[in-house]
Amino acid sequence: MVSNMAKHDPDLSRIFHALGDPTRRALLARIGSGAVPVSVLAEPTGFSLPTILRHLDVLEEAGLIATQKQGRTRLCRSRPETLGAALDWLSAQRAEWEARLDRFDDYVMTLQKDGADGP
Repeated sequence: MVSNMAKHDPDLSRIFHALGDPTRRALLARIGSGAVPVSVLAEPTGFSLPTILRHLDVLEEAGLIATQKQGRTRLCRSRPETLGAALDWLSAQRAEWEARLDRFDDYVMTLQKDGADGP
């Protein structure tokens, strides 16, 4: 367990932090359909533009989106490749837990078999 902690990835922490907020997840979902102006992203949220900009900054710092200025408009694009690190980590965790559950299942089956063969 300690060896896994030594492999702590700060980028992964930023990704999960960014995804931990429902507003940021909603913004990311809307951006996933293509480049979207910040003003369009802010409209349906009911939040002020500075609040939306702070959420977008968190997403950009995590590498989940990229922004660019086109004239007076700031466009946001998703960077789905960034999710690869999170998916890799989640897959590794799932594999580890499935292996643990398989070993536990084997252990329980052994106990049941030993109990049936017992006194």
